Amino acid sequence: MTSFNAISAPSITPEPPPAPTDLIVENIAWFPSIDLGRMREDVRLDGTVTHARLREAVIAAIDDVNRELASWRATQEAAGAAQLADVPADSIGGESVQLSRYRRAVYFLARADLTEKYRDFDSTKSGAADADERMTTIDADRRNARNAINDMRGLARTTIELI
Repeated sequence: MTSFNAISAPSITPEPPPAPTDLIVENIAWFPSIDLGRMREDVRLDGTVTHARLREAVIAAIDDVNRELASWRATQEAAGAAQLADVPADSIGGESVQLSRYRRAVYFLARADLTEKYRDFDSTKSGAADADERMTTIDADRRNARNAINDMRGLARTTIELI
């Protein structure tokens, strides 16, 4: 006798939207806080990145950028800047370009981290090709973050040395 059991596939329910207060990652007073909703739109993150993972990646990116800018920040504070928005810079779109550069640095470092974690998700042949493509994205994201940080500090983006 043959029997057939039908097993229903587990339902995957989308993650509930976070509370509006959970969308902001508070930063130290000198640097701007990061709005996770705005970041999702600006760097085109889809729903496969959970809120918890995004939040952790942003916290790590904020810490990296803040540490990298620590001595530059001390110089700016000594010159009288009470916060990043007070650093002399052009204002475009109604805000200091320094704020935009800071967000770019955080966004791209966080996205590079997330992409790195998701790249080994699929082990098929097409998944391997996607992983190679994602590596290019990771490198580009890290480069964009470096460029934003160097732009904030007024440093050249590349250093070329002849041997």
